[in-house]
Amino acid sequence: MSAARVTIRLFEQQDAPQVRELFITVNRLLSPPTLREVFESYIARSLEEEIDRIPAYYGARGGGFWVAVRDQRIVGMFGLESAGPGSLELRRMYVDPSVRRSGIASMMLQFAEDECRRSAARKIELSTSELQPAALALYRRSGYRLLRETIATDASNKTIGGGVRRYYFEKVL
Repeated sequence: MSAARVTIRLFEQQDAPQVRELFITVNRLLSPPTLREVFESYIARSLEEEIDRIPAYYGARGGGFWVAVRDQRIVGMFGLESAGPGSLELRRMYVDPSVRRSGIASMMLQFAEDECRRSAARKIELSTSELQPAALALYRRSGYRLLRETIATDASNKTIGGGVRRYYFEKVL
């Protein structure tokens, strides 16, 4: 599959079931067996607080949510929300496991950076975990600067907690 046949567009309400399923699938695949219960709790919390209410969640945070579509099927997704004056945070960038390594993540990252520029943001921020080595490699390859590493102990809709190492990056646009 080539990223060239993928279209990125704003989330529409009819996308909700596919976005929900992609979120659950990716997070269950990321979950090490020893953290299965922690991940299930994180998934439930994130669905309730964010994924099942995307327009309200991202609208209240000065952002938006996009989907990558191929043949009327959502193969990727990501959101942007305000991270302070002149800065947006990249959230929920996931690619369907069946189409990984085809350039979709790079395409979505470029689109997100362009969207930041269109909205006059001067910086894009993001975080990812040690459980996502391909994402870490993509961000480093794409010019993101590592700001800090932490061990996430507390759970939220942005981190599972559970002692997983998180990496925080930024890129000046």
